Amino acid sequence: MASDPLISVAARALAAGDPVAALNRVSLRDDAPALALRGIAMAQLGDLDRARALMRRAARVFGPREAVAQARCVVAEGEIALASRDLAWPVKRLEAARAVLEFHGDRANVAHARSIEIRRLLLLGHLDEAESRLVDLDPGCLPPPSRAACELVVAGIAMRRLRTKTARAALERASHAARQAGIGALTAEVASAWRVLQAPAARLIAKGEERLLALEEVEALLSSDALVVDACRNGVNRASLWISLARRPVLFALARQLAQAWPADVSREMLIAQAFGLKLTDDSHRARLRVEVGRLRVALRPLAEVTATQRGFALVPRKVGEVAVLARPVEEPHAAVLALLADGQSWSSSALALALDTSQRTVQRALDTLAASGKVQSVGRGRACRWLAPPMPGFTTVLLLTALLPGG
Repeated sequence: MASDPLISVAARALAAGDPVAALNRVSLRDDAPALALRGIAMAQLGDLDRARALMRRAARVFGPREAVAQARCVVAEGEIALASRDLAWPVKRLEAARAVLEFHGDRANVAHARSIEIRRLLLLGHLDEAESRLVDLDPGCLPPPSRAACELVVAGIAMRRLRTKTARAALERASHAARQAGIGALTAEVASAWRVLQAPAARLIAKGEERLLALEEVEALLSSDALVVDACRNGVNRASLWISLARRPVLFALARQLAQAWPADVSREMLIAQAFGLKLTDDSHRARLRVEVGRLRVALRPLAEVTATQRGFALVPRKVGEVAVLARPVEEPHAAVLALLADGQSWSSSALALALDTSQRTVQRALDTLAASGKVQSVGRGRACRWLAPPMPGFTTVLLLTALLPGG
């Protein structure tokens, strides 16, 4: 490839983020190196379907006799699949290509393949596995564009773990790598990640007042002595003690109402209406409320008491301190779908179902509801249908995604 001057010039143009200049050199050629470079150029221009088709053709033309070049095409195809949110793309192909590259000592592309695998795991919410694989990844082997992408993954994991110092350090390194790469689109992606870190991430509700919190403030609140009913992850937190109510929605609804009213109490009628969705009450509803409050007492025993009052119930922390509710900045019935779509990429309903670990039919119903209200829009038809949504103005979606994580 290096002996062909047009290929060399096109490759340098792509490395500098100028796909048009690269296409001017190789757009009429159908040899394997030209097909591969055309595929990369089309990916940079945003035509991902055409890019993938070109990379597949290049891999076929290279053939098994040029195993390294063929493996590099597979790695590039894997990155295109990730960019197009095709999360069902066969990862085993990427693993096989990585093994070939490792055998031939191509450390840079081995590391790049690993970074693609890790970024896919991050999209699927598999943070533990993504973090364990990061240990084996040496960013020093990567060229500046791939190194910046790797640091964005580190920052993404840290933000979802609410580790803002780690996220900030990773974004500093990503910014440095993006400046070295000199690619405008990459610089914009890093800048977008900075905005996510700095934007309001949640609402603090305490003593009848509300205010917005940045991600760093959320981290500080959850590590403080305050008793926090966390409506982002559906649980109750105090310092290092976490009680999950994610699988007990009635108990969480009661806990939230009691925390929002603290230090006052909440009437039985209001608790029944919020927890059970009932407007009218009778003795059976009151009996059910007593049962659920009893269960809530048991669940919150390490952190708080739930005491009966003349008109209802009140939350009493076991230690002196504030009580607050941490809520999402925008509370939306289909917030999880919107959180994924808000990354600005187009998603298929099948990819959304994989990322949300739910059925495609459930996702499609949510998309139909959101489309009817103008919050998302579809592009294409049938299997080519993709869904897009504008980002929520002024709000990060990190805490919306955090609620999806196992153990969250």
